Amino acid sequence: MGILVKPIITEKMTAQAEKLNRYGFVVDKTANKLEIKDAVEKMYNVKVASVNTQQYIGKVKVRNTTRGMAVGRVSRHKKAIVTLKQGEVIDFYASI
Repeated sequence: MGILVKPIITEKMTAQAEKLNRYGFVVDKTANKLEIKDAVEKMYNVKVASVNTQQYIGKVKVRNTTRGMAVGRVSRHKKAIVTLKQGEVIDFYASI
């Protein structure tokens, strides 16, 4: 698995891409900002202005079953918000 796991395609991130030229990615938990910047520049052939990262803690999920309470945990993940330089665009739907 590489540094970039998958792009985040939601209504909020699409609006930020159109207005602020920012794109979101789920990234490897051990990746730093420089590695994320290099990975985005190589994969999409764009110039990155800045990278912001966010760590998300996995939530505990509980549900009732016929055998009693089932307790589980959602895995941790890390997000990166990448701001591109003026005039640069990433098209996620070009290869579809």
